[in-house]
Amino acid sequence: MESGQHETATMSAGNIYYGTCGWTDRTLIESGFYPAQANSAADRLNYYARQFPLVEVDSTYYSPPSQRNAELWAERTPDNFVFNIKAYGALTHHPVEVNRLPQDMRALLPASQADKKRIYLDGIPPRGQEILWNIHYEALRPLAELAKLGCVLFQFPPWFRKNRETVTYLEQLKDKLPYTIAVEFRGGGWMDAERQKSTLEILKRNDLAYVVVDEPQGFKSSVPPVVACTAPLAAIRFHGRNAATWEKRGISPAERFKYLYSEDELKEWVASIYHLAQEADQVHALMNNCYADYAVRNARQLADLLSRAQR
Repeated sequence: MESGQHETATMSAGNIYYGTCGWTDRTLIESGFYPAQANSAADRLNYYARQFPLVEVDSTYYSPPSQRNAELWAERTPDNFVFNIKAYGALTHHPVEVNRLPQDMRALLPASQADKKRIYLDGIPPRGQEILWNIHYEALRPLAELAKLGCVLFQFPPWFRKNRETVTYLEQLKDKLPYTIAVEFRGGGWMDAERQKSTLEILKRNDLAYVVVDEPQGFKSSVPPVVACTAPLAAIRFHGRNAATWEKRGISPAERFKYLYSEDELKEWVASIYHLAQEADQVHALMNNCYADYAVRNARQLADLLSRAQR
């Protein structure tokens, strides 16, 4: 299906939204997905939002979100368009670059942390952490007020292992940030067979949306494709099945997720997506195989498969 054939973004089927994990990736721009006249950030978002009803913002993982950016995103998209925002890396226990922290936060860092290139959340004083949570709240408010904020995605790393301390952290998320929150695990034992039930109960009890994943299996960071709904929002992220690059070091995200799903592989998910749509108020299906135009092609394929299944 050619890119110009989809001029209006609509839900693929009732309460099911589909899209990709980003719209600014260099390989996507170079793929020819955007028409030649869409040569600015504003034009590209406007064009993307006419093709899909949903997008995930990845840049906020690397630097805290900006209220001005959120205002611009809201202005440049249709009324029914939805953004999922990835939480800043520090809040998901990833190391972050000190020079990307807001100036008022850097001023609070002790010398032992301020001199480092990267730090973790526990290296930021409580007042600095409070500022960080408030930045997320204020920055995303323009989207929330216009019903354009789908969720804030907390993607936790393999070292965020299931224990009393990390469970407590999850239990406090809604108090820290009163928006819809989705949680994705990368290993950590949360979805091991003997722990799945208790993990899903924790999420459900705290109104946190579990993120279902399609990804390579057999790795320390692998999570099985368990289909579950724990909140009014249900989410699925498709990471591709490129086992050769899943845990490879020193490569770009585009290389890591370089995988084009076949139609048969996407068909495997249609029944599960409709099952989630019966349990949740809204389902978000996002393609994270963001290499060239792979994600947009697969997102359209999935939408067409869902539409055909509904007939």
